[in-house]
Amino acid sequence: MSDLPWQDPAFLADATAWVDARLASAGLRRTGPIEQPHVAWWSTALRVPSGEGPVWFKATQPEGSFEARLTPLLASRWPDRTVAVLATDAERGWLLTRDAGTKLRELSDGRVVEHWEALLPRYAEMQRELAPQVDELVGIGVPELRLASLPGELAALLDEPELLLADRDDGLHAGQLAALRAGLPAFADACARLAALPIPETLQHDDLNDGNTFLRGTDHVVFDWGDAVISHPYHSLVVALRSLGYRHGWQPGGPEVERLLAACLEPWSGVAGRAELEEAANLARWTGTIQRSLAWRRSVLGMPSAIRDEHVESVPYGLRLALLDGPWGTWDDGSF
Repeated sequence: MSDLPWQDPAFLADATAWVDARLASAGLRRTGPIEQPHVAWWSTALRVPSGEGPVWFKATQPEGSFEARLTPLLASRWPDRTVAVLATDAERGWLLTRDAGTKLRELSDGRVVEHWEALLPRYAEMQRELAPQVDELVGIGVPELRLASLPGELAALLDEPELLLADRDDGLHAGQLAALRAGLPAFADACARLAALPIPETLQHDDLNDGNTFLRGTDHVVFDWGDAVISHPYHSLVVALRSLGYRHGWQPGGPEVERLLAACLEPWSGVAGRAELEEAANLARWTGTIQRSLAWRRSVLGMPSAIRDEHVESVPYGLRLALLDGPWGTWDDGSF
């Protein structure tokens, strides 16, 4: 990680000067040294103390620079559900925001399901209202992983053994690869059936977990839109329910999962009937699991080889889950 641009003294000096200038424009000033709690290939975050509490600077690789355009758009419409933006540099992919609150994973009030029951419908309402604006979102750089494109992208991935970690314990063995190839027509059919239902494609966070969601006062806030894509809205549940199930030991498809699934479907009741909503959720459980692997494929292809080796296992991980075809909230415990 030592070669990442975020650790270059010149970058840090430039970022510090930009932060100080933007704070001054907002009537704030820095009150102490800047900390760098997050460094990854795709982004970095700096914690900046100020007279009104911490503010946060985020920088992304060029592929993720759309986040600096998307976040203020969301904040202007839903200030109670997103972070407060102080400044942006859309060309460089830089964001300066107020503190978002306490991460849901850091809460110890024993109300995990209740917090997510409150958050998911409000998130789904955002998705529903943004559906007519997908062209605008694409115009500011949000990537597309639409249902129509997924079968072709999966077929391409199956011809990339280096990304599938073929015959490695953390990859796919020959039988799994053959099953995925044989299942391509069924996958294409599932994508077409899902697209034909009334729930439209829209903004999809694609990394909705308890590290990117916060409690700020009584508001539940969603941040870190750097993985966002245009795809089916129910695909957001793949990461959300999988990660929550893993962290809290929930039974896949169990009562906690069912409660959260129902909370996310309800805001779409004005678009489709209950039977169609449930059909869409059942299809999206499979198509979304594969879509997440395809998103990882795009991501790792853009990484330097040394860094790619650290993250490539996420590509076959989702494909193994898709083959298992378990209920919502299924995660890999190492037994398959």
